[in-house]
Amino acid sequence: MQSYNDKTITTMISVNNLTLQYGKRVLFDNVNLKFEGERCYGIIGANGAGKSTFLKILNSEIEPNYGTVSIEKEKRISVLKQNHFEYDEISLLDTVMMGHQELWNVIQAKNKIYSKPDFNEDDGMEVAKLEERFEKMNGWNAESDAGNMLNGMGINTEQHNLLMKNVEPNVKVKVLLAQSLFGEPDYLILDEPTNNLDAKTIFWLEEFLLKFKNTVIVVSHNRHFLDTICTNIVDIDFQKIQLYTGNYTFWYQSSQLLLRQRSMANKKAAEKRKDLQNFIARFSANASKSRQATSRKKLLEKINIDEIKPSSRKYPAIIFNQFRDAGNDILEVNNLTAHDEHGDYLIKDLSFSIRKGEKVAFLAKNHQSITCFFDIINEKKEASSGSFKFGTTTRHTYLPNNHEEYFKKEINIIDWLREFSDEKDEVFIRSFLGKMLFSGDEVLKFINILSGGEKVRCMLSKMMMLEGNILTFDNPTNHLDLESIQALNNAMIDFKGTILFSSNDHELTQSVANRIIEITPNENSDKLMTYQEYIEFKANKSVKIK
Repeated sequence: MQSYNDKTITTMISVNNLTLQYGKRVLFDNVNLKFEGERCYGIIGANGAGKSTFLKILNSEIEPNYGTVSIEKEKRISVLKQNHFEYDEISLLDTVMMGHQELWNVIQAKNKIYSKPDFNEDDGMEVAKLEERFEKMNGWNAESDAGNMLNGMGINTEQHNLLMKNVEPNVKVKVLLAQSLFGEPDYLILDEPTNNLDAKTIFWLEEFLLKFKNTVIVVSHNRHFLDTICTNIVDIDFQKIQLYTGNYTFWYQSSQLLLRQRSMANKKAAEKRKDLQNFIARFSANASKSRQATSRKKLLEKINIDEIKPSSRKYPAIIFNQFRDAGNDILEVNNLTAHDEHGDYLIKDLSFSIRKGEKVAFLAKNHQSITCFFDIINEKKEASSGSFKFGTTTRHTYLPNNHEEYFKKEINIIDWLREFSDEKDEVFIRSFLGKMLFSGDEVLKFINILSGGEKVRCMLSKMMMLEGNILTFDNPTNHLDLESIQALNNAMIDFKGTILFSSNDHELTQSVANRIIEITPNENSDKLMTYQEYIEFKANKSVKIK
């Protein structure tokens, strides 16, 4: 229930004694929070914790069982729409402007009066009032602002008057995002805004939000995105919602530091506080050198150490061991070529050698090219021409982008994993599933009814058990929660063997890869550098060409 208090005018969204329960399941219990000012709040939590549900409560789409959400009168909330077909009969430009519904209503009312054939004095007085409201809402710049926003997202002017039903799904995603950002809303609520966005558009969105002067509340699994834009983290865990100062990495590292301190029985409390103070100082210094919001640095400088609390989250124990250390010959690819079902090139004349211990990130504008390559070297698909050869001392394991074929049988998880193992002992099998947080009777769940995240965790259990010295991952973070993404990221960094991978997770790619191979239909690129270095290399190359 949305409540407004006429006596106490707030400048915030205030959540008071909020409780939501479905049957016996309590999602939120007596939650009290305030969202205010020029801040960006990143909402995190395990899959199923209720992140999207909480956003819907803030936006009055769902009523809680108890408690209220209070918002200052005449303040505008804008929400990223999830229905990609809602505006099919509307042009791209108009769809964006409809994000400011009051302004859009004024525009429609004006146009209706001006189009009347019998325009009279009363109409003139009415339209004068509308024009006054129109000007106050900066209406004269609305169309150009909407157009500039679309251009910034890579949607050129020629497309602006097309109907939404006539553009590609990835364009629709951008238009709906632009709609939510349009018109300087007082509160901006975004649920997974980076999903299906290319790296360039994500960068544009980060820049937009860093300059945004009002309150942002966002749910995202993209750690780099959360790190760039967030001043605060809102953690949903075990029916409670806790507010923390700082971005995701600050929350994660500080909570991990506190957990480590718990085990230091001999360390004095004063020494522990000093360690925390030093950590905050280092983090604050690094924040000042980045694109991060200035307001975050100020908040970190004022933080009370007692605000930092250890996380109660459970992280999977992902550890990739090698059955043996590989020799120097890892993988040789010679003039590999492959086509799609229409005969167009997915891969053309791809050649390279992989050296021992390299961690190679594969990029492509069309991700199908990467999936095709990974499927070829894992013998799930044949190339049109060319060849590849693994070294004789290698064993390679693969987490494909689409792994549904592995989960069609009606068998439980433990029997499923046993099929891939020479060792059939249940205790041995359970040990790998336990590392991925499948405990007790959970291992008896049938594989064909598992969630997307559970299936990925099963595949990771399989990879750990097989102990390959070459690991191949095709978008492994899809469907995973932040805890699993963080654990996988750490495991890939720690792995001593060779990794071939693709990922939409900027932080994972940046922290793991020491080599970048980009597959294009015309010219393949191969660089010994980090992901960020490659992005900067491409940007400089583009500038020079122009």
